[in-house]
Amino acid sequence: MKAALLKGKLDISVEEVPLPEIGDDEILLKVKAASICGSDVRMYKNGYQHVSKEHPLIIGHEFAGVIEKIGKQVTAYEVGQRVAVAPNMGCGTCDHCVSGETHLCEHYQAFGINMNGGFAEYVKIPATAIQQGNITVLQDAISFAEAALVEPLSCVYNGQKRLHMTPGKDVLIIGAGPIGIMHIMVAKLFGAAKVFMNDLSRERMEQAKKLFPDLILVEGDLQEEIRKRTGKGVDVCIIAAPAPTAQTQSLQYMNMNGQLLFFGGLPKDRENVSLNTNLVHYKQLSIYGCTRQSVMDYRLCSKLVNDKRIPLNSIISATYPIDDFMEAMDKAAHAVGLKHVITFA
Repeated sequence: MKAALLKGKLDISVEEVPLPEIGDDEILLKVKAASICGSDVRMYKNGYQHVSKEHPLIIGHEFAGVIEKIGKQVTAYEVGQRVAVAPNMGCGTCDHCVSGETHLCEHYQAFGINMNGGFAEYVKIPATAIQQGNITVLQDAISFAEAALVEPLSCVYNGQKRLHMTPGKDVLIIGAGPIGIMHIMVAKLFGAAKVFMNDLSRERMEQAKKLFPDLILVEGDLQEEIRKRTGKGVDVCIIAAPAPTAQTQSLQYMNMNGQLLFFGGLPKDRENVSLNTNLVHYKQLSIYGCTRQSVMDYRLCSKLVNDKRIPLNSIISATYPIDDFMEAMDKAAHAVGLKHVITFA
């Protein structure tokens, strides 16, 4: 089968690799779509721990497909089912796993991160993923490309869930990439009143505006712009960009009792940021972080997409065969378009 192998910094190649063999308690998935994530881009640009020419990794953790084969001990699924797969698995016995937060397990494993992932014609689904509920059955109406995007959507949902979002809040989203646009979708689902967006790229903001005509674009002096448009500041600010300065300045835009979500990570050489803690104190602000998603988050978001409550298809810029993987990666790395998806016949 063909697969995209990461071998080190700026070193990915599409090659023929052996078809995975499954055990009695495993599933062989025929991948139909796998989308490129910002994490994939970072792994390509910077290299990744324990990955080398001698020990390559099939990357890709956003994928969906059709069950090709099941082991004789697998009873919950059938050959031919259309499914999406949550990528994160835990040990199953620690406190986080027992509470349903397998994605926070100290010894977690994930497709495309520390085990072979979805940029391949076939993926082996281990018993741990089956037992922990990582496989979600899809309705026929949802495309495989959309289903591949359930993974980043559920990460977004996990973040906003931590904010305890309630209807009527004014929300500022900094970052107009695919994650920022998914934050718009989820904020609207939670009943946001006004949604503001800022990005360094005017083109990306206009792209978001076309998808959501009622979106309010803000530029220039954000503190002044937000003050003029709200009179008091925003209730929620989501930093959906790897920008330390955006995190530092975000406290200035907040209303009393405001909530900030620092979504995603920062580059290793810029991960320490300066915050005015007097603003946290006197405005009674709350700052949240988030990472990955639980299986329950993934299942809920799968249902939202299945039920057409979230229009994920609108952010798919292009699809590519696996042989054109590097073209898709190059566009994702240069922020051309939104989501780039590898599809398989």
